[in-house]
Amino acid sequence: QVHVVESGGGVVQPGGSLRLSCAASGFTLKDYAVGWFRQAPGEDHEGVSCIRSTSSLTYYVDSVKGRFTISRDKVVDAVYLQMDNLKPEDTAVYYCATLVTCDRGYDVRYRMSDYWGQGTQVTVSS
Repeated sequence: QVHVVESGGGVVQPGGSLRLSCAASGFTLKDYAVGWFRQAPGEDHEGVSCIRSTSSLTYYVDSVKGRFTISRDKVVDAVYLQMDNLKPEDTAVYYCATLVTCDRGYDVRYRMSDYWGQGTQVTVSS
């Protein structure tokens, strides 16, 4: 079965850090652009950051620039989202997905599949 698996979420205080991981099952993640999305309660999915497969090109939504870093490890075939200086407004379920490409302003329409994984909950609270 082909799907992605997110992990690494948790509960942290404001200013804390988490590292999310995205792994693939049934296919090779390194062949694809990958994007992270998040969905807060009552909100639509928001594109947070993405990375292309064939270059180091990355994109970040303005609200996370300077705090989040996306990277990929082609040896272990995973994509990571390092989240530093977390804020309460970062609280959401985070999902990863393969994309047709990583471009500025990417959104859910860039996904290669309509499937959402189980996501990983990030809660930032004092």
